[in-house]
Amino acid sequence: MQWWKDGLLVRIRVSPEGLALALVYALACWAARKLSLDQFFLPAGVRVAALLLCPPRLWPYLLIGEYAYFAHLRIPLISKYNLTWVILASVFLMPAVMLIVRLHRKLLARTTIVGVISIAICAALVISLLNLGISYLLWEPLREASFITNVLRYALGDFTGILILAPLALLWIRRAEEQWMPRSVTAVAGALGAMLVIGLQATPVPASITAPGSLQLLLILPIPAIALTCLLGWRGAAIGVAAMNMILGLSTPSDHPASFDQATFATQQAMTIASIALLLLGARITHFQNQHRLREEDGRAALQLARNSHLASEMDLRERAAHLRQLGDGMDLSLNEMVNWLHAQGHHAVADSLRHTSEVHSRLFRAQASMIYPAALERLGLYVALQAGGVREAWGNTHRVNQPWLMGDPCALSPGLQLAAYRSIVEAISILLGNESGQLTVRARCGRLGTQQGILLVAATLNPRQRLSQATMAMVTDQLTGRVLAYRGTIQCRSNRARIHLIETVGTPHTESRPVREAHRDSSLGPIVPPSRT
Repeated sequence: MQWWKDGLLVRIRVSPEGLALALVYALACWAARKLSLDQFFLPAGVRVAALLLCPPRLWPYLLIGEYAYFAHLRIPLISKYNLTWVILASVFLMPAVMLIVRLHRKLLARTTIVGVISIAICAALVISLLNLGISYLLWEPLREASFITNVLRYALGDFTGILILAPLALLWIRRAEEQWMPRSVTAVAGALGAMLVIGLQATPVPASITAPGSLQLLLILPIPAIALTCLLGWRGAAIGVAAMNMILGLSTPSDHPASFDQATFATQQAMTIASIALLLLGARITHFQNQHRLREEDGRAALQLARNSHLASEMDLRERAAHLRQLGDGMDLSLNEMVNWLHAQGHHAVADSLRHTSEVHSRLFRAQASMIYPAALERLGLYVALQAGGVREAWGNTHRVNQPWLMGDPCALSPGLQLAAYRSIVEAISILLGNESGQLTVRARCGRLGTQQGILLVAATLNPRQRLSQATMAMVTDQLTGRVLAYRGTIQCRSNRARIHLIETVGTPHTESRPVREAHRDSSLGPIVPPSRT
């Protein structure tokens, strides 16, 4: 019991930031109250939005701002409603909403829009029951009115206010996660302009007279909000629902805050249901949009990994081909020295025979080395590699492959795409040579359409009536699909030909390993009412 003698040490640190927040919150509630009716109550939305925007460590300052707002609003009413009502009807509202928001933190983390709607429903019901319950207990004339009717009116007004401001607060919280494109901003501006025009046409003048058909015109309000939801998902729903309910609330004929309009109240009920549906629909649209975007990103990553894998294999072959060329250069040097020595010794016939033999075998050796990796492709492009490398000599030795028909500039394509095209056409011709008879032809055409560029390769039999066998088509598809899909290409085997189409995006940076970059850097490539919310 020592603490009973010494007392308790209480340290309170007051933050200027918190005091400023309390002042801003009180002013926001006061300003929102000026625009509100009992059936359209914006301070309820300010309360929930502030709790969503501020971390729990700042909630005590929001409580101070709430009490300051109620002090300004309700202390002048003590003589009318007594001090007990002023205190009891003011002290419990914000703590109740704080508890509701706190209990929804896990639901907000899982499904944000559903969490906000649940908070709006719970907060509207709890606050309306607290307000009216305390008023019915302390104020005798109010007991003659229908409790349920007033609860529904208050609850709908609170719920509408929360639906206007809470999703917008959520939109602000997640501003860093959402990218606003110029097209999205234009769509929002157009939808808001259309809703404003509808609201101005539907607003009765003077306010005490309901213009014929004005409420029917307000039923058109959800159409721009629906369009925004379809375009932008939950972001469009948040903006559309806020604008739709705000215009409907401000167009309500009213003379004082406690006034009530039955026709507008019925329209508000329909708009409330539509608002909930739009928010849920927007959340699902955003969910599926995110899934689609993730699948696209995964697909692009998989394609890039496949390209890097193929390029890594090509770099290994490149190193092997370079090593073979070095060996060939060494052998040629040794043989030339031997030929020169034989000439010096007078063995001219043997020297000439050795020179001829070494030249033939050197040419064949270098042709085979170029078959392993087309070094000419890096310097001169795909078409030169097909016409002047070892592959052309191998095709010529079969006497079955005609002169390639080549169009366009392959040097505009990336080196990786050129290598993929080279391997694809070489393998396709090899399969046709081994499984089909008759003469073969090779065609290639490079081109560009918009932001896409690529190459079309055709390996076909010269006779148009000679159809490729099913075994050949299956072999071509099985062996070439992996490489072709890495470049978002297609393979079509029809009639007498196999068509291979490889494409890439113009200006897309190619993520390559260091050896690949080094290899390509030189390439060319509201009756009796309770005290009206006061």
